[in-house]
Amino acid sequence: MTEALMTSPLTTDVIQEVIENLPIQGRIMLRLLLIQHFDVTQEEILFMVSDRPDPRCVSGKKPVTTMTQESITAMINRRDEYRRRARLRRERTWLQCIALNKLAQTAEAMADRAAALLAARGVSADTIESLKAQARAAIPRPALRVLEERWEKDEISAEEYQKHRLAIEMQTQLRFAERFRKRLDLAERERQTSDQTILQDHEIGHIWGIPAGTLAARKVKFLSQYLAALQAKLSGIPSAPSDIQPLDLWKETLAVLSRTPIERSIATYDGLEQTEPALIEKLTAYVAIGIPEAIEVKFWTSLVYGASSNAMHSENTRTLFGLQRLVSVQQDFDTSTEALDEMLLKRTTPTPKEPAGALEGPAETSKPELTELQKQILHNFMGEDVGGRASDKW
Repeated sequence: MTEALMTSPLTTDVIQEVIENLPIQGRIMLRLLLIQHFDVTQEEILFMVSDRPDPRCVSGKKPVTTMTQESITAMINRRDEYRRRARLRRERTWLQCIALNKLAQTAEAMADRAAALLAARGVSADTIESLKAQARAAIPRPALRVLEERWEKDEISAEEYQKHRLAIEMQTQLRFAERFRKRLDLAERERQTSDQTILQDHEIGHIWGIPAGTLAARKVKFLSQYLAALQAKLSGIPSAPSDIQPLDLWKETLAVLSRTPIERSIATYDGLEQTEPALIEKLTAYVAIGIPEAIEVKFWTSLVYGASSNAMHSENTRTLFGLQRLVSVQQDFDTSTEALDEMLLKRTTPTPKEPAGALEGPAETSKPELTELQKQILHNFMGEDVGGRASDKW
């Protein structure tokens, strides 16, 4: 088998050709199992509708044809729903890996640039390494609060303020980088699991509408036929279906199909951050790793699981709008050394203080009172009731 696979490697075209040559029940079974890669055609939908047992036979009534527009539409809807879930899961895990890999690279690059800026300001290499070692356990909020108080009380110069602020920023970026790398490992495992996941028997039975026993028998029969035909196709030697088939051919099928291009879904804005401009603004800050650590976990969860952090995979309203926009914003983000340095310096520059003895700005002018003519115009618009009083109906 190994020599056959080496001389004639398994490809998507070979898999499609083998499935096309199966009987119609076999084609349906394989395409339903691999629904995140293949579509069930209209002809096969019609066959499934006619192939379903009529429940009226059980009650003793004369069976009537089940080929109605309602039954066809219902089966198409069930097919579309399971296909949507499977393909959204595959696209979601793929987008997660792309976004997390880019976020981790950005955080690591910003941490390196912060360290370089500290070194340029006279901080020793040993001090920088010590700050990096303490990054995981560092708590930034108290340090930032003390730093701001010292700045307000003129106890520290702008240069010293920026040094301390760069050190805090470097530690923050290192924590983000570690967090993103751990998430990326989990996302990679989830993506591999998703690629190896096929439609379950009860899901196929829900779409097709056939009994579980019939479904199990057909599954065994046509999987065996598929593996036999695939082995014959790869080796060029015909083999009987009764022969023992290599177990890794099915895994090889899933591995080859997992490398096919991801079908991007068309997502519409689903209510994240209340408005789309607010979402884009927050995504821009997220791509630049400028979002507070306290809210980052909740924001990432909302991006992955839809408009609500408690959303379920089966929700019809669930889309990948947030993740798609995140990847798009990342593509436009400038990660050059000059851009990162400028961003870090702008982020760590102290807030300018007003010079002592500065004149206060002009007081707000009070609203002018209404003239007699303006009062008369308003009085005419409000009108009077029969008692001569100004009407209160408005």
